[in-house]
Amino acid sequence: MSVPASAKVLVIGGGPGGSYAATCLARENVDVVLLEADKFPRYHVGESQLASLRYFLRFVDLEQQFEDFGFQKKPGAAFKLNQNKREGYTDFTAKDPANYSWNLVRSLSDELMLRHAAKSGANVIEETKVTEVEFKGEGDAAQPVAAVWKNKAGETGKITFDFVIDASGRNGIISSKYKKTRVFNDNLLNVASWGYWKGTGRYAVGTSRENGPFFESLTDESGWAWFIPLHDGTTSVGVVQNQDISNKKRAEAKERGEDSSTSAHYHRELDLAPAPDAPMISAASDYSYHASAYAGPHYRLVGDAACFIDPFFSSGVHLAISGGLSAAASVCAVINGQATDAEAQVYHHQKVDAAYKRFLLVVLSAYQQIRVQNVPVYSNENNFDEAFHFFRPIIQGNTDTGKQLAGDDLKKTVEFLGTHAFEPSLPEERTQIFAKYGEEVDKLPASMTDDNVEDTRARNILQGIAIRKLMRTEDTLHINNETVDILGGLRMVMKRGSLGLEKAEIMA
Repeated sequence: MSVPASAKVLVIGGGPGGSYAATCLARENVDVVLLEADKFPRYHVGESQLASLRYFLRFVDLEQQFEDFGFQKKPGAAFKLNQNKREGYTDFTAKDPANYSWNLVRSLSDELMLRHAAKSGANVIEETKVTEVEFKGEGDAAQPVAAVWKNKAGETGKITFDFVIDASGRNGIISSKYKKTRVFNDNLLNVASWGYWKGTGRYAVGTSRENGPFFESLTDESGWAWFIPLHDGTTSVGVVQNQDISNKKRAEAKERGEDSSTSAHYHRELDLAPAPDAPMISAASDYSYHASAYAGPHYRLVGDAACFIDPFFSSGVHLAISGGLSAAASVCAVINGQATDAEAQVYHHQKVDAAYKRFLLVVLSAYQQIRVQNVPVYSNENNFDEAFHFFRPIIQGNTDTGKQLAGDDLKKTVEFLGTHAFEPSLPEERTQIFAKYGEEVDKLPASMTDDNVEDTRARNILQGIAIRKLMRTEDTLHINNETVDILGGLRMVMKRGSLGLEKAEIMA
């Protein structure tokens, strides 16, 4: 297909975030062009999916195709953070047997999403890479207005647009090449190596947990491993380690005269976690980052182009699709006159930022346990069940917005999670505390630093309440959260034919 000279919206990249955004826009009769550098199907890692996926798919009439395809059903996930304690388990199907997700072969599932965007009316053009973006204006006010592309045949051209959604993956053309807003997370400077194995066993065979992915800390506290069974008979097995430790181990292997390649290192590190004896197919590496701004004048960042946390809680596709929906809704809001672009930018930025920080919070606190396994950061008595019940809405993808945390507040919250996140208390105690200090005292970040609360137990209880509010641990609305959260004074209207944003009163 030839690239048109112009479009209302250009989407750069056909991964889950870009495909979902394009689908949503096309279903609203918006003129949208999606340019994808590769030819699908194409390989991508990230197989384990959250339970929220089916609700996003349902909104765009794609759930049944995933259901019928035959992907490996995922009833939940197991996490073993200490070799001396049994694993914790988050059960997707505890209240609803149909609430399972899937372990996906991403080359196949991503193609389903891309083709669905085309069927929905998006102009999808593969093997066409955006090489440059042209802007008008200067500084933060600079607005992207055109993109230069080059296809596999060597042809080049330019497409103009009113809006652009950057879903270009880790390349992140707008944030990394032009805006220079990408920030690497010093707390998650990890590398990952992974491969695909045949002839492996399965987790919890013969139980309701069978075929769930298994995530396990490495015994030397350098990181963790994943084990994800797939419907094609292979199992994705990966190792995530601190980058410095990984580099040191490879250097030491080289000094000993051993193979220091990624593949050899991967096989050695699997000895630190239960691993199958089977041939590996491939390996690679990765690490964590985010952008300081996820939106700007007539542009939105989505998926890995915006941020990547860590594969530990399988948040990647969830964040990409959630961001794709937010990008589409915020663009539709401007097109339909529901909000100014400046207002829509604030909504999308806060939406992606809140989702990123909520997952970051639980990932960082999990790493506290992984790196110090002899200290009960997450555990209660001999297991992790209480902790994972607490984090259930996040690691199932049920909730991804809320109050903001950053900088020292985020650090203090993560540190606090290690000891007081599950502080038990009686209703009578809470009533007495609120009577003494006022009900506003449980709000973050005040309860983290408020020296007026001298009673240690009272402070711990208040902090626990604040954390639970932040996590929204009782929230099981799944995708309906998209319409109830108010960000920048706006709330999403999530209905086909009227997708967008609306002004909302913030209740006191």
